[in-house]
Amino acid sequence: MNTRRLARETVLKALYAREIGHHNDEHILETIIKPAHKEDKESLDFASKLYLRTVATAGEADEQIKAHVANWEIDRLATIDRMILRMAVCEMLTFEDIPPKVTINEAIELAKKFSTGKSGRFVNGILDATLESLVSQNRIVKKGRGLIDKSSNTRKEFDG
Repeated sequence: MNTRRLARETVLKALYAREIGHHNDEHILETIIKPAHKEDKESLDFASKLYLRTVATAGEADEQIKAHVANWEIDRLATIDRMILRMAVCEMLTFEDIPPKVTINEAIELAKKFSTGKSGRFVNGILDATLESLVSQNRIVKKGRGLIDKSSNTRKEFDG
């Protein structure tokens, strides 16, 4: 399994534990994230950053999600779906080296694995709309070859 995918799964579990168990971040890092990645420093660093950044940007992510969930309160979304969406929006906004297409695909896979049968399509729809909105607001900053092209006010993504 891809180490970043495993890290994302660990972060999802950590976010869920934080949401349901109301544990502090240090406890979550020590009991969930570090044990899962103790043999792989790169994976541990990525998981720790993703967890902490997702927690820090949760309010902003929720605002983006709310804008694309028609007639639905964000608190009524399935907890796992909400955590996946927050994590993906965080990746789009704060990880300059991860293409949005990769972020969306990984979020869909997490939803398929950990949530309901319809969650993959739901997550895909919300994240596609969120990405389009963020691109139009010039809020997506990606560095590196083939990450995103914002020319002509349209979104074009490249695989490499």
